[in-house]
Amino acid sequence: MTDAILKNYAKLVAVSGVNVQKGQPIIIAADISAAKFARLVQEACFDAGASDVFMNWRDEVSARTHYLKAADEIFDQFPDWLVQRAKHYDDKGVGYVMIYSDNPDNLNGVDPDRIKRFAKISREKTTETAALRMSNKLRWTICAVPSPSWAKKIFPDLDECAAVEKLWERILKASRADGPDPIAEWKAHRESFVKRVDYLNEAQFDKLRFKNSLGTDLVLGMPKEHIWKGGGSVDKDGLYFHPNMPTEEIYTAPDANRADGKVVASLPLSYQGSLIDGIEIDFKDGKAVSYKAKEGDAVLKSIVEMDEGSARLGEVALVPNASPINQMKTLFYNTLYDENASCHLALGKAYPTSIVGGAEMSLEELAKRGVNHSLTHVDFMFGTEDMCIWGIDADGNETLIFENGEYKF
Repeated sequence: MTDAILKNYAKLVAVSGVNVQKGQPIIIAADISAAKFARLVQEACFDAGASDVFMNWRDEVSARTHYLKAADEIFDQFPDWLVQRAKHYDDKGVGYVMIYSDNPDNLNGVDPDRIKRFAKISREKTTETAALRMSNKLRWTICAVPSPSWAKKIFPDLDECAAVEKLWERILKASRADGPDPIAEWKAHRESFVKRVDYLNEAQFDKLRFKNSLGTDLVLGMPKEHIWKGGGSVDKDGLYFHPNMPTEEIYTAPDANRADGKVVASLPLSYQGSLIDGIEIDFKDGKAVSYKAKEGDAVLKSIVEMDEGSARLGEVALVPNASPINQMKTLFYNTLYDENASCHLALGKAYPTSIVGGAEMSLEELAKRGVNHSLTHVDFMFGTEDMCIWGIDADGNETLIFENGEYKF
């Protein structure tokens, strides 16, 4: 991959993704396997006016060793200095850049209970930072670059170099970063969502019904004054940013107390280094009352049973079969990409900005409006080429809004 293309991608992440402002500090979180690209993003952030760019390096190989060999009590602890560091930067209006390059199989064979316990304590300790991002009071973006292990997972028949190169091509195409002016292309992409977002927000359906031949037959209640979004987000100062690069979804939060029926996942879910495949979940009155997976069942159980809210839904997203990512016919084993190839749901926390005035509401106020709260937010895919979706108004009248995987409006 040429340096010019990589620099364009890095600039896209800095300018259109997190939308760096003059004098703003930035935190870049990346695995050491993504060091080359992370440094390009660092440089692009400085060029865009950042006052400081803090590099928060990870190492997935060390992380696996830690989960396998650390003393058991460690997984119920989270250092206070990490909380203080986050608050230090949050108080300065930091922007967050997360660069994924994870091996989907990195934590296979690790005790799921250790993963669950550490995920729970870390999220409990970083609730304030997460809330600032999910309410768009801080800008953030997620992007990805290939690692050899991830590339070989997707393209096992290719040698390592060829697999990495092919994954680079897929990522850049999906992220609209392979052309001469990615920033202009993203502006046009953002504007392409407006018509459908406006239609759904004006319709204010009381319920949505999903049905396909895979076995999904699910009815979701919708909160009053819910807000559909797509293409990007606006922060508290009115600054536009793109949390997910790529993005093809239009999403909102369903009512956490009104989900009934069955959902069958259409793609595997890669979750914290473990693979979960063949997910089936039954909901009643908003709660997952039974759940299983053909592979990774214990990991699925740890997600659903993280806390009270993790057994309920915090997001519903519509993605057409015509999505350019879906048309690649590539299973990425990475939610950032796979969720933009398929309609999806999220177990756990809802974005407060999914209802009118939600960003300023307390957790209690949000709960009264049916907006879910949890320590976790885990997307899984359930869209298919024969997915049909009906919008149902308060009088029970149905409107077909999705037929055979495509929008009807």
